[in-house]
Amino acid sequence: MRQGARGADPRRDGVSFDLLIHHTSEVLTCDGPLEGPAEQTLGAIQRGAIGIEGRRVSWLGVDPPRGAVGPHTRCIDAGGGFAGPGFVECHSHLVFAGDRADEFEQRCRGTSYLELAAAGGGIQRTVRETRGASEETLVALALPRLERFLRQGVTTVEIKSGYGLDVASELKLLRVIHRLAEAQTVTLVPTVLPLHAVPLEHQTDRAEWIRLCTEQLLPAVHASGLARFCDAFVEETAFTRDEARVVLTRARQLGLVPRLHVDQLTASRGAELAAELGALTADHLEHVSPAGIAALSANGTIAVLAPTSTLCLGVRPWAPGRALRDAGVKVAVSSNCNPGSSMSENVFLAMGLACLGNGLTPAEAYLGFTRVAALALADPGFGRLFVGGPADVVVYRADSYRQLPYHLGMSEVATVVKAGREC
Repeated sequence: MRQGARGADPRRDGVSFDLLIHHTSEVLTCDGPLEGPAEQTLGAIQRGAIGIEGRRVSWLGVDPPRGAVGPHTRCIDAGGGFAGPGFVECHSHLVFAGDRADEFEQRCRGTSYLELAAAGGGIQRTVRETRGASEETLVALALPRLERFLRQGVTTVEIKSGYGLDVASELKLLRVIHRLAEAQTVTLVPTVLPLHAVPLEHQTDRAEWIRLCTEQLLPAVHASGLARFCDAFVEETAFTRDEARVVLTRARQLGLVPRLHVDQLTASRGAELAAELGALTADHLEHVSPAGIAALSANGTIAVLAPTSTLCLGVRPWAPGRALRDAGVKVAVSSNCNPGSSMSENVFLAMGLACLGNGLTPAEAYLGFTRVAALALADPGFGRLFVGGPADVVVYRADSYRQLPYHLGMSEVATVVKAGREC
C-alpha cells in the first residue's frame, strides 16, 4: 500500500472531496506487490473509502479526514458492496462491420474455424464488410459495444485494426479508433494489426503485403501517431514466424511496441518468437509449449488469455494459465471481443472461464482484468487505485471479488466512475 493510503490526508488544507465512495465491504486497490500471492496484490482496505478530487484519487482509507466531506461532496454509498479499479480490456477487435452469426451456426453444426477460413469466411469476410463501410458507419457500430463494456465496469479498452488489410483501410480503422476516443468516455488504446490474415489480393504474393506494411503502412502510422502497438497473428491460416519477425522488427524501429497472437489454434512456437522479439505480450497461448512458457518467463513477456474464444470455437486445450502463473509469467485476461471467435463484451464470463478453464484463482482472474491488464498496455497507472492515480472506480453490489467469476457471466456492477465522474 502506498504511503498515505490508510487514512493519512495528502490533500490541501480546506479542500473537500468532489466525490466520496464509502460504506464498502472492502476497497481493492490492486496496488500491492506483484510478487507473491495474488490476494496480497489485491491490497484490500477493509471497510475502506475512496476520496476523489477532479479526475484523480486524492485519498484512500477507512475514516475520511476531518473536513473532507463538504457541502458539494457527492457521496456514493456502496451499501456493503466492494469497490475496485476500473477494468482494463487489453485485447479487443471492436471496430468492424457486418457479423458472422451464420458461421457461428455452422460451427455449432461441426464445421471448424479453420475450415470456414479456408472457404473464404472468417477474418476475410469481415474485411470485405469493413472495407466497404465509412468511418461514420464504423464509429456508429462501435459505440454501443463500448457502452456495453462501460456498463460492465471497463474503463480502458485496447482496440486493434486488422479488418482493413490494405494501407488505406488500416489507416481508416485507426482514425476511427481516435474518433471513438473523442466521442465517448472510455479510454482507448490503439494497436495496428496489419498481419491479421493475408489479404485476398496478395494470396499469391504474400511478400508484397509484407513490403507494403514495412515501407508504407508502418511509417504512416508512426508519422501520424495513430497507434502505440503493432500486433501480428502467427498461425497456419495467417502469417509465419519469419513474416511476423520482419514486420515487428520494423515496427520496433519506428517506436511501435510489438505484441503477438500466438499458439492459438496450432503449436507454432509463437511464444518463443514473442520472447525473441521482446514483445510486450503473447496472446491466446492455447498450444504454448513448456519451452515457450519458460521463454516468456525469462523475457518478462505478459501472457494475455482469451478464454471466451476457446469456448466459442469449441477447441481444446484451454491455455495453461496455472502453468504460466506458476512459472512466474504475469497473466492478463481478455474478452477478445470480435465478430468471429468471441462476439461478447462479457468480462464476467471471461473471468469465470479463466478460473474454470485456464486454472486461475478468482484473485488472479480479477488482477488479470485490472493491474496485469494495464501492464499489458504498458500503462501501469490504470488497473489500480492509488493516491494521485486515475479515479476509475467500480462499485459492486457483491461484497467480494470472489462473486464475480462465481456468478458466471452476470454483472454485479452497481456504479461506474470514470475520471472522477459517475457514468
